[in-house]
Amino acid sequence: MAAKAISSPVPVEWYPTLAVVMVSIGLMLTASFFIYEATTSRRNRSLAKEIVTASTASVFLGFGSLFVLLASGVYV
Repeated sequence: MAAKAISSPVPVEWYPTLAVVMVSIGLMLTASFFIYEATTSRRNRSLAKEIVTASTASVFLGFGSLFVLLASGVYV
């Protein structure tokens, strides 16, 4: 039984586009989080909104940086 080659589920041509889009979305969400923290008083802040915004930004920045590495030829 021959081993099957491992291939990427995402086409290699999409790496740069995905990197730019995901990093951009992550940076916008991060900026939104910082603006929310700076302009909202402590009494009016929502912990759920903070956690959702921060974790979503983290996911987009994480996958965005992964695709930046893949687009530049560093296969991790």
